[in-house]
Amino acid sequence: MTDTTSSSFTKKCPHCQQWSAWNQRPNDRCEHCGGFLDPRAQRRVEDENRKANEPEAPSVFEIQSDDNVVVRFFKRMGRVGQVVFGAILAFFVAVVTFAAG
Repeated sequence: MTDTTSSSFTKKCPHCQQWSAWNQRPNDRCEHCGGFLDPRAQRRVEDENRKANEPEAPSVFEIQSDDNVVVRFFKRMGRVGQVVFGAILAFFVAVVTFAAG
């Protein structure tokens, strides 16, 4: 069996410019200065974790439980308008595609 904890890869630390073992993970740290070997990947992971923990903002046409009848009606009409616009746009794209050849 092979040992998966050891790494045959090395990477130059962007902070201290020394070579360190690298397991190609975003949280790998330099053996010399302790900085992240891939700071962009670490920021991306942190952003993804932050976005996963944030509650999503409701969309414009999402019907809430506390909306009254008039607001619900106009939100439904907005959704219908979005679908119709998408269908018309798809139709024009299809016509242009077929006409091109």
